[in-house]
Amino acid sequence: MRTDPLWRAVRLLDVDPKRVLGAVLAGAGGLGSAIALAAISAWLIARAAQMPPVPALSIAAVAVRLFGISRGVLRYVERLVSHDVALRGMANLRVRLYERLASGSPAGMLALRRGDLLARVGADVDAVGDVVVRGLLPMAVAGVVGLGSAIAMGVFLPTAGVALAACLLLAGVVAPWWAYRTARATERESAAARSDLAATTQTLLDGAGELTVAGRVAPALDELRAADARLARAVDRGAGPAAVAAALGPLATGIAMLAALVLGIPAVTAGGLDPVELAVVVLTPLAVFEATSVLPGAAVSLLRSREAARRVVDLLDSSVQAPAATPAAPASGDATADVPAGVAVLRAEDLACGWPDGPVLVRGLDLELVPGRSTAIVGPSGLGKTTLLLTLAGLLEARAGHVLVDGRPVHVLDRAAAASRVALTTEDAHVFDTTVLENLRVARGDVTPDEATAVLRAVGLDGWLDGLPDGLDTVLGSDAARVSGGERRRLLVARTLLAAAPVLLLDEPTEHVDAGGRALLAGLLDGTLAPGRAVVVVTHRLGGLDAADEVILLDATGTVRARGHHHALLHGEHAEPAYAAAWRAEQQAEQTEGE
Repeated sequence: MRTDPLWRAVRLLDVDPKRVLGAVLAGAGGLGSAIALAAISAWLIARAAQMPPVPALSIAAVAVRLFGISRGVLRYVERLVSHDVALRGMANLRVRLYERLASGSPAGMLALRRGDLLARVGADVDAVGDVVVRGLLPMAVAGVVGLGSAIAMGVFLPTAGVALAACLLLAGVVAPWWAYRTARATERESAAARSDLAATTQTLLDGAGELTVAGRVAPALDELRAADARLARAVDRGAGPAAVAAALGPLATGIAMLAALVLGIPAVTAGGLDPVELAVVVLTPLAVFEATSVLPGAAVSLLRSREAARRVVDLLDSSVQAPAATPAAPASGDATADVPAGVAVLRAEDLACGWPDGPVLVRGLDLELVPGRSTAIVGPSGLGKTTLLLTLAGLLEARAGHVLVDGRPVHVLDRAAAASRVALTTEDAHVFDTTVLENLRVARGDVTPDEATAVLRAVGLDGWLDGLPDGLDTVLGSDAARVSGGERRRLLVARTLLAAAPVLLLDEPTEHVDAGGRALLAGLLDGTLAPGRAVVVVTHRLGGLDAADEVILLDATGTVRARGHHHALLHGEHAEPAYAAAWRAEQQAEQTEGE
């Protein structure tokens, strides 16, 4: 059981045994009240047909009211307690999942599509929590109620109790086993299809503009339809066996009632069973089998939860906790206060970068980042500049060479220590559906409103900030849907500047920034916006790079083609023709736009 993914995930739910016991007792009490109501009602109807004195029926009449009320009350209590257990468990699992992802190796997480990752921390965690409400609790309640009902029936007529127990095994064990067995073949395909569906939908929603420009909307929609068709086929294949499993319950009910008649009538004839009790023996199973009617669905839910748990556990296992290393830097104050002047805080030697199991994209790079100096990395799109930044930040392991932070390999630092030394903002960094201030506090939790206002004005968002209805308390919406692309990029730059780290890595910080983009880039590189920090900027824009201490030009193979100051690459003894041509083309384009 320790290796079973569902058992591992359920343990991470950290459910309270007392609450679980309370839910089982409330559920068994509610279902037991329904069975007792059916039994008392059968007795009352049969006894009333004999026209006894009214007082002889008074206790039964009161019991009908009692069990009728308690059935509803206890079921409501069971719903409250069981859902409380499940929701608390989901919250615990998500907290542990986020903690593991935040502190462990991000390689497994980065290899997932965004939609797939969201599905695992969203729907899959919900499915694991559902196993409590839809799987384990119904099974426990059915076991308690089934055993109690068989014993109670045996008090009236032992043979009828044995027959009821056998029919309960058919409906409560065989039917769920059949449902589980037949659904197992299709559930994995269904889970994969749901994951593809979520990932493709997320891609379409997040990248609608880019997909439209690239002419990729139609293929993406085709992929979405294909995933939906695979899901529908998997569901259809499981419908027939599920129907058979569902039919076993009514079949067992009918057999139990027929057995009660066959066994009860001779007992009444022989004087071993009262005629009124025969009605109880025959009609009570109609209510008893309510306990087993949900078990085939519970078995399928158990299977679905196991598949979801496998995906969650795989995500956890892919994020192996790195060994603890240097303590984190202070959360506020001067990020470079503990870095001696002129000493490299990050050093890359003969570095090769690439995704696991993928080709090497950047190779042979030497880099020394000293506080107060800036480096710009330029080159053709798609050659691996973003992958290089991920490697420098320790989010991807180097394919060759190594990256040292404060003299230690970055991959041995835990995530908190690495993030305290290196702050990274990627091109697709997330903006959360919360206030402007809380979005900035992602970088540092103690950012004050004054600090937030100052940095927003520094990156050119003063007019935008003044126009917000609630200022820093304005909610931005899902992934900054209410701001423009340029405003979003400036906001991400502001968040990076607030990080308490001596090294800042920025991926295309001026993308979609039109007016003032050159000034923003120059401010990052000349130390105006990030004094005393080591700054690395990946960009395709050459305007403003004269403020960088060094420009590194990568060729299409990911190899360093040239490096030096901007002016040296343009006019120096070792000027680079490709760099100069790109510079002239950009200047001409800007001049044409201005005209």
